[in-house]
Amino acid sequence: MAPKRKRGTSSAEDIVKNKKSKEGSIRNYLHSSSLTSHHHHVSRAPFSVKKCQNWFREYMDPDTDSLGPEGMEKFCEDIGVEPENLVMLVLAWMLDAKQMGFFTQTEWMNGMTKLQVDGTEKIRGKLETLRALLDEPATFKKIYRYAYDFARVNKDQRSMDLDTAQAMLTLLLGRQWPLFSQFHQFLEKTKYKVINKDQWCNILEFSRAIRPDLSNYDEDGAWPVMLDEFVEWFRLHQTGGASSSAFT
Repeated sequence: MAPKRKRGTSSAEDIVKNKKSKEGSIRNYLHSSSLTSHHHHVSRAPFSVKKCQNWFREYMDPDTDSLGPEGMEKFCEDIGVEPENLVMLVLAWMLDAKQMGFFTQTEWMNGMTKLQVDGTEKIRGKLETLRALLDEPATFKKIYRYAYDFARVNKDQRSMDLDTAQAMLTLLLGRQWPLFSQFHQFLEKTKYKVINKDQWCNILEFSRAIRPDLSNYDEDGAWPVMLDEFVEWFRLHQTGGASSSAFT
């Protein structure tokens, strides 16, 4: 069989375009009529930099000057969401946070200033609209791609460990991809220990483009080998065939 063509990876130009696209999404978000205070019953008080700084200090770890895991837990408790709730990933994306479980003061101030949020009640009032961003396919794609770099434990490595990848995929695709359960089982049984960014991005494209019965799957479609192997595994599983050595 001829070697498969690889789907293109992100170039420097793509990164610049993605950054501009994200900035555009945030601008649209901030100017959306759905964010007006009368819609969400949020306080009409003007944004206060000082109040926002003091709000951050309520959760800040004094040893690092950042909001860390303990502060994040308290913050989530105060705003009424679980730390693993998907809306927290959306908020992290809005703040352009670089590390999961942490917000620096700069990230907090820049993001909350854009959101015009300086207290618990105001952020509670915008959670619904943050969640609604997940229903916009283009914005969801940006958040999904952001999640890869955000969740990687070791930023020096270009791949994400499988455990972290599975947790993030469950969070992002678990409720919307009909084949997610099967894909999760496939990952459990395969040789893969890490997922690279090209694989990560193509998993989303595959979940959107390929029907649950795989009837429109094209073996010459230049999907990453991982997804070709998933299709093979899925079909073997459906027909009761024995697993090949590639999946052990």
